[in-house]
Amino acid sequence: MARYPFTWFSKLGAWNRNHTYIVISALLIIALIVIYMYDRNPSGQNEQPPVETVPDAGIAKDVVVEKPEHVVTETPPEPEVAVTQKQVDVQPVQTLAAKTQSHPDLSIVQPKPGIKFDPQVTKLFNEAMELVNTEPSKIIQARDTLNEALLMCRDRRQQVTIKNELAKLAERWLFSKSLFPDDKLTDRYQVKPGDLLQTIGRRHRVPYQILMQINNIRRPQSLQAGQIIKVLNGPFNVKVYRSTFTMDLYLRNTYVRSFPVGLGKPGMETPTGLWRVESGGKLVKPVWTNRLTGRTYRPDDKDYPLGSRWIALEGLEGDAKGRAGFAIHGTKDPEQIGKADSQGCIRLHNGNAILIYNMLIPIHSQVLVQD
Repeated sequence: MARYPFTWFSKLGAWNRNHTYIVISALLIIALIVIYMYDRNPSGQNEQPPVETVPDAGIAKDVVVEKPEHVVTETPPEPEVAVTQKQVDVQPVQTLAAKTQSHPDLSIVQPKPGIKFDPQVTKLFNEAMELVNTEPSKIIQARDTLNEALLMCRDRRQQVTIKNELAKLAERWLFSKSLFPDDKLTDRYQVKPGDLLQTIGRRHRVPYQILMQINNIRRPQSLQAGQIIKVLNGPFNVKVYRSTFTMDLYLRNTYVRSFPVGLGKPGMETPTGLWRVESGGKLVKPVWTNRLTGRTYRPDDKDYPLGSRWIALEGLEGDAKGRAGFAIHGTKDPEQIGKADSQGCIRLHNGNAILIYNMLIPIHSQVLVQD
């Protein structure tokens, strides 16, 4: 009788040992997995691919432009493919009215005692604000009324007020896909088989880049026959005021917006008069030589002072007549915008230089520099 309890306990002991081995083995496997995962990612955080940052491109400081012997010309877009009939993808026409928005009372601020604003300018301004606040807003009529007021305005404070409102309207009628009735500066265009975006731009005297921007076209090749796009009736022009270090952008004769600029230092003042964008003068990172130092800079130089855009100018009238070697470009020293510190060129912040580059077209776009 004594052997039965012994046999039973023996079997129980063997069963416990077997399960102990299993548990220990499972714990060892789990430990190995944890160690392996920790070695791959010690921080315990989800791995993310590194984000590549693009440094801010620097642009010219103290440059008297010299037409370089060798230049990197404007980076061409990917080869455009003529639109074929098989690519037809008719898109709906853009709504001809922007969404109605509520607007605050934008009446002109009353002048201080002793200061008189032009009553006719004030009248036109207030009429324009009423047009903006109607339901729906009469954007184009308001724009044209404000532009008329700006042309006759002589008071700088009134000019600033009018320009601010015109710039707000430009976000709606120009820098968007929206089309408005009775607008002579914009139009709808239905793409035909064989059309190229560059050709459409040249036909309307604007660079193709601005058409890509306002129509949200990522690649010129994506243009399709039957597609409805918004076109602008150019050209764009600019006026530069030396006394205020300001550049005003116009589509034909309608004000769009203003940009701060840097200009020529004393003794190297930016010449006044009428210029135009030189044929072939729109360049991307040109090689150039600083005449004062004799040093030649190339795009891959670490201290390359030019940014990615360069718009060469040629003089037509006034002190500018017959002058060359001047350009509109950016600067690697943003603190010099608003100052007279260049060797005659017109400097812009880098982002603004790219925007202007995308709007001015050789031969047709004019640049008026005045005091």
